[in-house]
Amino acid sequence: MTLLAEPTSPNSSNHPSEPQPKLDVDHGPPSLAGQKLSGHTAVSRSHLAMRAASLPQAPSYRPPPTDPVFHPQRALSVAGTADTQPQVVEDFRYDFNNVAHLKSVSLWFQFQLPIIFSVCEHVYTDDCCSLMSLSAKRVHIITWNVGSAMPPDDVTSLLGLNVGDGNTDMYIIGLQEVNSMINKRLKDVLFTDQWSEVCMDALSPFGYVLVSNRMQGMLLLVFAKYFHLPFLRGIQTQTTRTGLGGIWGNKGGVSARMNMFGHSICFLNCHLPAHMENSDQRMEDFESILQQQQFEGQAATGVMDHDVVFWFGDLNFRIEDLDMQVVKSAIDNNKLSTLWEKDQLNMAKGSETVLEGFHEGPLKFPPTYKFDVGTDTYDTSGKKRKPAWTDRILWRSRPMAQVSNSMSKRSSLSGLTSGTCVSQHFYRSHMEYTISDHKPVSSIFTLQFPYRVDMPLVTLFVEDEWTEISDAVAKYKAAPNFPRSSWDWIGLYKVGFKHHKDYVGYVWAKQEESDFLRQEHQVIFTEEELPKDSGDFILGYYSNNMSSIVGVTEPFQVISIS
Repeated sequence: MTLLAEPTSPNSSNHPSEPQPKLDVDHGPPSLAGQKLSGHTAVSRSHLAMRAASLPQAPSYRPPPTDPVFHPQRALSVAGTADTQPQVVEDFRYDFNNVAHLKSVSLWFQFQLPIIFSVCEHVYTDDCCSLMSLSAKRVHIITWNVGSAMPPDDVTSLLGLNVGDGNTDMYIIGLQEVNSMINKRLKDVLFTDQWSEVCMDALSPFGYVLVSNRMQGMLLLVFAKYFHLPFLRGIQTQTTRTGLGGIWGNKGGVSARMNMFGHSICFLNCHLPAHMENSDQRMEDFESILQQQQFEGQAATGVMDHDVVFWFGDLNFRIEDLDMQVVKSAIDNNKLSTLWEKDQLNMAKGSETVLEGFHEGPLKFPPTYKFDVGTDTYDTSGKKRKPAWTDRILWRSRPMAQVSNSMSKRSSLSGLTSGTCVSQHFYRSHMEYTISDHKPVSSIFTLQFPYRVDMPLVTLFVEDEWTEISDAVAKYKAAPNFPRSSWDWIGLYKVGFKHHKDYVGYVWAKQEESDFLRQEHQVIFTEEELPKDSGDFILGYYSNNMSSIVGVTEPFQVISIS
C-alpha cells in the first residue's frame, strides 16, 4: 500500500494505458487562490536567469558571496531546517549569541565543521545522543483519541504554531476513534475527511505537505516541509485490524515508513484494547501488529527493523492496585511520580521482551483519560473510570554499531557511529481541548544523523519569473538510477499547497525513445495549465514508480500571464 498516488488527469484518455495505482485517499485539487506561505518569507531572487530548483533555499538563507557560477549541488536538506538549529550537549557551555549566524550557514561551511551545535534543551535522550552528528531534523508527534467528535475550529496550540520557531521539519498526527460510520468512510475516500482538512488548513500556510493513510476509526497524517519531499523515499503504509477478531478496524495499528535522507523511520499509531484487566491482551495485540506489518522491497521489512520507530496512540494501559481516591489525590497534589510504578506500561517494560529498547519521557502531565466531555473534570458518570495515562508516545532506536579503534583515534568524537540519535524536547498533554474524553498528547523530537542521501533524484531548472507564456518552461535532469515512467508528471503548485494533488496545473514528463541518452529534458506548460492570477509557485516532479515527489523547485513568481 502506498501513501501517494497519481492525479486524475482531466484528459486521461490521452494517457498511456498503464494501470492506475490504488489510492488510499483521493485528494482532489482544491483551489489555493490567495493563499500565501505565512511565516515562510519569499526566497531572495538570484541574479542568475536560471537556477537549480530542486534544492530550495531556506526562507532566511543567505549564501556567502561567491563567483556567479551556478551550483546545483546546494543542499536543501540543510538550509532553513532544523539542521541549522542543531545540537548542544547539555554540559557544553558556550555563548550562542556569538554564533547566531549559524542559522544561515551554507552547506560548504557546515561540512568544514566537525560538530554543529544547537540551543535545544534536551528533556530526555537515549544514550547515543551525547554524541554529535552533522544533521538534525525536528519531528512533532501528536496522538489523540477524539471520541468520534468533529474537529475543533482551531488546532493552532495543539500544533504549537503559536509558539514554534518554524524549524519543525515534520508533523506526525495519530488519531483514534475518528468517526467511522459507513457513509462517512465512503465520503472520506472521495473527498478526504474533516480532520485531515483542519490539519492541512493549519499547516499548509507554513509549507507543510500532507501524506495520509486511513483505517476505520484511525487516522495517521504525515506532514513534511515541501523541500524535504525529495528526500523522503520508499514511503509505504500498513494497517492491522484487531477489533472484533480482526474484522473491524476500530482497534489495531496503522503505520507509515520511509527513508529520511537515507535513514529508515517508521511511525506506528495504535489503538489497543480497553479496560484494566486487558493488559496482557494489549501486549498480545501489539505483538500481533508488529508481526503482521511487513513492508515490500525494503531493507527494513518489519516495523522493528527500522533505524528509528515511533510508537504512539491510545495504548489504553491503566494504573493498577491504587484506588480512585489515591490516584486523584496524587493528581491534585502534583505527586504524579507516586503513580508511575503502578502504570501498566511502565510495569510491562521490565518484563516484556517486545518492549526492549523503547524509551519514553517522564509522565509529568496528569493522566489524559477519562474526562467528562466539554470539561477538565475526571469521569463523574456511573462508571467513574479511574484516571490513566492511556495516551502515550514512545520511541526506539536501532542498536548502534561500534566504531573501530582506528576511526576513534582519527576523530575527536570517540564512539560516534553512523546511526540515528533521538532527543526528546518535551512531552505534554493539552488540557485546553475538551471535545473528547481523552486529552491530546504531543512531543517534539530531534533526530540526529549523518547524511546518506543529500541529492534529489530529479533536479529541476526554472526561470526566476514567468511573465509570458514562453517563459513557462521547465528543464530537468534525472539521476542515473532514477526509474522514470511515462506516467511521471510535473505539477505547478501555488506556495502553500496542501498535498501532491493540490496542483494548479501539470504536464506529463513523457519519455520518448530518443530521450534515453539525453541528460537534460524539457517540458512546456500551455496557457490552459497556467494560473490566472499572479503569485509565488513551485514545480514538483511526481514519480509514478515511487509514488512520491522526487524533485521540487524554489519558489518563483508567475506574473499574470494572459
